Order: sequence, then C-alpha cells, then structure tokens
Amino acid sequence: MTRSASLAVDLSIRVDGAQPLSPELVLALNALCDQAEDADARGPVVLEISGAPATVRDLPLPLVNKWERALRRLERLDMPVVAVMTGDCGGVALEALLATDYRIAEPTARLLPSVEAEAVWPGMALYRLVNQIGVAATRRTVLFGTPVPADQALAMHLLDQVTDDPADALFDVVETVMSSAHASPAIRRQLMLDATTTSFEEALGRHLAACDRVLRNTTEEASS
Repeated sequence: MTRSASLAVDLSIRVDGAQPLSPELVLALNALCDQAEDADARGPVVLEISGAPATVRDLPLPLVNKWERALRRLERLDMPVVAVMTGDCGGVALEALLATDYRIAEPTARLLPSVEAEAVWPGMALYRLVNQIGVAATRRTVLFGTPVPADQALAMHLLDQVTDDPADALFDVVETVMSSAHASPAIRRQLMLDATTTSFEEALGRHLAACDRVLRNTTEEASS
C-alpha cells in the first residue's frame, strides 16, 4: 500500500461544479462545518473539487445566500482547509476552492469563472478573486471569462501546488498540519482577510485583541 493510499481524512466533502447549486450541497457543507466545529474534531478539512457548469441559470437568490453563508463558515473554521482540484473548476467548485487555505491541483486543471452574455456566476467568486490576487491579475478572467490553467494559477498564487500525484501531495500536507503546533488558523486567517477590507485603525484594534488573547493563553499555559 502506498502512503497516499493509507491516508485517512475524517473531514472531507466532494464539490462538483458541473452540478447546479442545490439545497443538498448547502446542507452537506454545513454538516461538514458542524463536524469540524466539534471539540473532538481533528483536521484538516479536505475538499475534493472538480467540474464547471455549462450554463448558469435559474438559481434562486435565497439559495445562493445560504451557500455563501456556508462558505463563510468554512473560511472561519479553526483548522486548515485544503482543496484537491482535478480537471476544470467553475461554479460552486470555484467558489469552494477560493474559500480554502491550501490548494493542490493536477497539471491539466483549469479555473473557469462563469461569464455569460450579461451575467456572471451569482456568487462571491469574483469578490474573492480580486481580494486574493488583485484587479490587474484577474482583469481578463473577470471581464471575458478567460480560463486560468494550473501553471498560471500557481504563478498567480491561486494554487499552492501543481502535481501529477495530488493524493501524495495531500498526504504531505495533512502530515504537516497534524504535526504542527500552530494548526489553529482562525484568528490569523481572519486578520489576513480583514487587511484588504478594513481601515488601519479598525485593523489595529483587531490585531491588538488577537495579541492580547495569545499573551493570555501563553501566561495561562506557563502557570498551569
């Protein structure tokens, strides 16, 4: 048995972008977040991602809102979230990918933002793209729906690793996370996300609060 075949991941979900957004997917992602938020849960959370929609039609906005709230929960989990991407990735798959912390893809994978005549995928993918890599890097993709191949996505830092053996790469990532003393990223992730959307004064208050929490935890550990 190879080491990748021996990998056991307790917290995982498959997101198929070729399928339309559904209440079942929202429930499944929320259930995964419930599991991850359990006090006894051990991470990381792993998302298996692939597929892109042919068209984007007839999605009720209340359902999109619930999906975005579920993705926001995913972004705020106090454990790392890892994506393994194969093939084309668009629609809900792209949305999910952009909400993860570490992204592994095979060389033939592509990011496919959905752009139609007068519409885009009705979610926050474009918001996350621009916040993560900037307007200039996403201009052609956002305006014309230009596919982003894996090697280009890696150069743009939308992906962290491109490999012929994603399962083996995942093994290394999980092994590193499970042995890390800093495997609880919620505060650091939130401060990082806030940096692009808040003023310096607002960010300073949040950073000081985070520092205070770390110092109090260190003091408590030293005295116990």
